[in-house]
Amino acid sequence: MSGDGAVGAVILAAGMSRRYGSPKQLATIDGRTLLEHALAVAREAGLAPIAAVVPVWLGHPAAMGRDDLLWIRNPFPERGLSLSLRLGLGALGASVSAGVILLGDQPRIPASTLSAVLAARGNRPVVAAEAAGVLAPPVLLERSQFQLVAELTGDIGLRRWLRWHADLVEAVPVGTLAPDVDTPEDLSRLAGP
Repeated sequence: MSGDGAVGAVILAAGMSRRYGSPKQLATIDGRTLLEHALAVAREAGLAPIAAVVPVWLGHPAAMGRDDLLWIRNPFPERGLSLSLRLGLGALGASVSAGVILLGDQPRIPASTLSAVLAARGNRPVVAAEAAGVLAPPVLLERSQFQLVAELTGDIGLRRWLRWHADLVEAVPVGTLAPDVDTPEDLSRLAGP
């Protein structure tokens, strides 16, 4: 298995934001939307292309439109993460040898976590951040594993698959996992005093 070749990113941001109460993709922290934070961390890591999977109703903000961004509209966000994963990985194209899955609601993901996942590439076909025994994004999939998302249905992301196929996963200890923003209170906690 090789750790060579271009690595793209899939940012999962097509959620329905039910617990948040409004489109959390557009909620702001530190002057940027949650989605812009995810795009920034992917760009800083040198990932390209970046497939941002968003719901069809989310417009295409001009500030986010760059050559490295593939704006993928999920027409059925109610079908859950599995469809978004398929759409995002499918959009990366044949030019990438791997893809990193990022969540659009983790604005505080440290660049060091993404760097550690990328640095661990090569021993196993899947690399995932790990803290307290939990495997979570960012998750790197070698192209040979892109087909695994075909096994997933509904609102099941990679977490169960990672547990079921631990022999294929290189776990990278990262201390703590980046918190998700699911509610306005989560965002307030991250924004601090």
